[in-house]
Amino acid sequence: MSKIYDYVRHPRAAELAAGKPVKTTDQRRVQHRNPIVRFNARFGLRITLVVGTMWMAYLFTILAFFALPSAIKQGTYYVIVWLSSSFLQLVLLPIIIVGQNIQAAAADKRAEDTYRDAEAVLKEAEEIQKHLLAQDEAISDIVTRLEQMMDHIKPSK
Repeated sequence: MSKIYDYVRHPRAAELAAGKPVKTTDQRRVQHRNPIVRFNARFGLRITLVVGTMWMAYLFTILAFFALPSAIKQGTYYVIVWLSSSFLQLVLLPIIIVGQNIQAAAADKRAEDTYRDAEAVLKEAEEIQKHLLAQDEAISDIVTRLEQMMDHIKPSK
């Protein structure tokens, strides 16, 4: 009996085995042919990493409070302007970046878990293929034996 099925491995399986999940930190190594784009990306990322800390939020809070006495002397309108333009913008910016960094870390974790899940499914599929091949061999062996038995049972003419 001939082989029942020829397993052809999907090309993505080899890519999956060779690679790793992409993480947010991988974006630090920006590769681009244009040096200006490469510089801007790296510089922007560096500034984001520095500004996006709670220490910068504390520093900006202190900095904003230096302007508060002057705003109070000028009146209610200037206090509202100070609150919206100085305090909220200066303080919320680093806090939002910190939150985004936490979300990016969570996304990295989910991506890595998904990658591992895909790898596990691939390994299970490979084991299923091995099991099916073993069954094909066993079935072929049974068919061969049955054919031999049928040849011995056939009445002579």
